Parts: sequence; structure tokens; C-alpha cells
Amino acid sequence: MPTSRRNAIKNMMLGSAVMGVSPSLLSAAPHQNESAMLKNNIHQSACFWCYHPIELEAFCAGLKGMGLKAVDLLQPNELPVAKKYGLTCPMCYGGDLGIPKGWNDPQYHAVMTKNYTESFPVIASYGFTNVICFSGHRNGMDDETGLKNCVTGLKKLLPIAEKHNIVLVMELLNSKVNHPDYMCDHTAWGVELCKRLGSEHFKLLYDIYHMQIMEGDVIRTIRDNHQYIAHYHTGGVPGRHELDETQELFYPAIMRAIVDTGYQGYVAQEFVPTPKDNQGKMAALKKCIQICDV
Repeated sequence: MPTSRRNAIKNMMLGSAVMGVSPSLLSAAPHQNESAMLKNNIHQSACFWCYHPIELEAFCAGLKGMGLKAVDLLQPNELPVAKKYGLTCPMCYGGDLGIPKGWNDPQYHAVMTKNYTESFPVIASYGFTNVICFSGHRNGMDDETGLKNCVTGLKKLLPIAEKHNIVLVMELLNSKVNHPDYMCDHTAWGVELCKRLGSEHFKLLYDIYHMQIMEGDVIRTIRDNHQYIAHYHTGGVPGRHELDETQELFYPAIMRAIVDTGYQGYVAQEFVPTPKDNQGKMAALKKCIQICDV
């Protein structure tokens, strides 16, 4: 089964103290040279959780060495490390209760509202904008009830997000392989939620890996719905590994389609590298960055 993001984060916390890697060992090359080699029509980031047991400091140094300017999916207490290396965090954690417990269930509204309200000013103080959220599992709930519950909860939080210039971003995840019973598992459901909320402070995270599994038709979906999308994640299908000839998606065409929409945000690499050693993991990331640099 593909690696779980949540399990990887837990393992990272446990293992980072004893399995650190020197930042200098992971910096692929001088920053200026690597940055100059990238076209940067697509602004790229990379998700930290995929690279256990590399420590965050070493990972940020490695990204900087590849010419990247961003690192994805950090907790508020990890943001100072991104800043230290001159990186932005285009998608932050900041108040969710995990993927199964989300905005479709009113019993979690109060605690999530409290959590996000506390994290928004911290995230904003670093100049970062996007904060991830989840629909939650269905648990027998129909789509319409889930939409109504999400609207009820989020409408109370969005004015606070607006005050801090925060965009709350709900991730589209597959319920077929990785996250059984997740509600926001089709673009149409997420877009409908965006329409009902009618706020520029609520958007979608279109995860290409997850949506290829659930619905395919990736390029047309992006073209038709790009105005509701604040962020993208990558991943090879099947297996969530490298974006190369071993999988069914052709990422250069997908990246060109994103560029054609006028998108100015970030696309974050969220594949789980197949090499077991840390330098191999970073080499795999560098290759996939080059594939997406259209």
C-alpha cells in the first residue's frame, strides 16, 4: 500500500533526531547555477513528509540547492526553518484534525475553528497564505448533507481567514486506494462547495495523483475548473512514485496545461521516492523537478 502522509509525518518526528543528514550533503549544487537552469514557468515546491528520515533543515538546504523557493506541508512550529533557508511554504498545516475528521461533521466545527483561529496569525506573520483543510469521511453521510455541513462550519471561519489574508484550501483525495470513505473525492463536489461559499478565501488543492485515480481527464478538468484551484500536488500513478516512464501520466503536458491557465501559484512534488538512501531520494526529486519544468 502506498505510504501514508500521516504515518510518514509521525515517523519523521520520531526518527529525525537520530537519522539526520548534513544539509551540505543534500545540496545538489550552488543555488545560483541550479536556479538559473530552471525555466520557472511552473513554480515548484516539494512536500517534506515524503523524504523521511531526512531532517527538515537538510531538506530545506537541499531544495535551495536545486533552485526551489518553497517547501510544502509544514506545521506552524516548522515555519521558522523554511524562513531560515529563504523558502516560502505555499501550503501550511494549521488546525485540521486529520483526514477522517473534517468540516462535513458538525461535532468537529468548534475545535477546528479554535485551532485555525489560533494558527492563522502565526502563519500570516511569516507572510504565508494557504492553509490546508479536509472534508472528513462520509460515515454514511450523503453528498448534499456533507456540503451543507461544510458550508455551515466554514462560513464562520472564513471571515477570520480573510482578516489574516489566509486562503483555506480543501484537498481533493481519492477514496479508492488511499483514503477510503473520504468525501471530497471528486472535483465536482469540491467546486460545488467553492460556489456555495462564494469566497476567494476558500479554494481547492487539486492533487493530480488522487484525481487521476478517481476520475482521470486531468487536463480538461484543470482547464474547466482552474479558477477554484489554489494549489497542485503531483504523484506517479500507479504507486505514488516518480513522475517518469514507469507510470501512466505525462506530466509535461499537465504542467503546460496549468501554465496555460495563467496559474501563478505553486505545484508541489508529493511523490514517494523509490530509492532507500537519502541522496537517492533527493536525486529522484531533482529529476522530477526537471520533468515538470516546462
